[in-house]
Amino acid sequence: MKLITETLEHVSCLTEEVEGKKKYFIEGIFMQSNMPNRNGRTYAFDILNREVQRYNTDYVQQGRAFGELGHPDTPSICLERVSHIIKELHADGTNFYGKAKIMDTPYGQIVKNLIDEGAKFGVSSRGMGSVIRSSRGIDEVGQDYHLVTPADIVADPSAPQAFVRGLCENKEWIFVEGRFVEQDIERAKKQIKRASQKDLEALGIQVFESFLGKL
Repeated sequence: MKLITETLEHVSCLTEEVEGKKKYFIEGIFMQSNMPNRNGRTYAFDILNREVQRYNTDYVQQGRAFGELGHPDTPSICLERVSHIIKELHADGTNFYGKAKIMDTPYGQIVKNLIDEGAKFGVSSRGMGSVIRSSRGIDEVGQDYHLVTPADIVADPSAPQAFVRGLCENKEWIFVEGRFVEQDIERAKKQIKRASQKDLEALGIQVFESFLGKL
C-alpha cells in the first residue's frame, strides 16, 4: 500500500453570521469516481462509497473528521496542522460532495485570512491503497483503499493557463502532488516566451501535461 493523494479545484468559500460571529466554510466536490483523474488514476464508485460511509460513521458523526492545510505526506492527521473539520460528506451521482468548517486553530486562521483576501482553494483527498494497471492500461485504485481524509486544503494551479501564469510570474515551485525541477521550469519559460499568442494555449497544455507526467 502507498499514500495516494488527489487534488480537485474550485471549492467554494462561504461565510455565515451566527450570533454576530463570522463562520467560515468550504464546500464542493471533494472526490470523484468512475473517471480517470489528472493523475491517470480511477476510483470505482463502490470503493469510494464504502470508504465515505465508513468515514462518516467513524469520523464525521464522532466530530473528529479533520483536514490539514497543505500537502501532508503521511497517512495520519497531524493535529498541529489541522485547519478545518468536515461536517458533511455524501454521494452526488458519481461525485462526493462535502462541506467543512474552518476552525480557530493557527492553520485555520491562515485559511480565514486568505478567504478574507479573496483567495481560491482546492481540496486534496488522502488515503492508503494499491494501484493496479488494468488490461486497458488504466491505473485503478484497489479494493484495499483506506480513506484518511477527503479534504486537505491546498492552493494549486487549476488549469494549464494558470500553470503558465505561475511560471511566468517566477513561481519556481508549482505544487500539484510534486514539482518541476528548476531546469524544467527554465526550459518551459523559454518555450512560452518564444510562442506566439496563437500558439500559447496549445503550448500551455503541452507544458502542463509534461509536468503531470513527471509526478
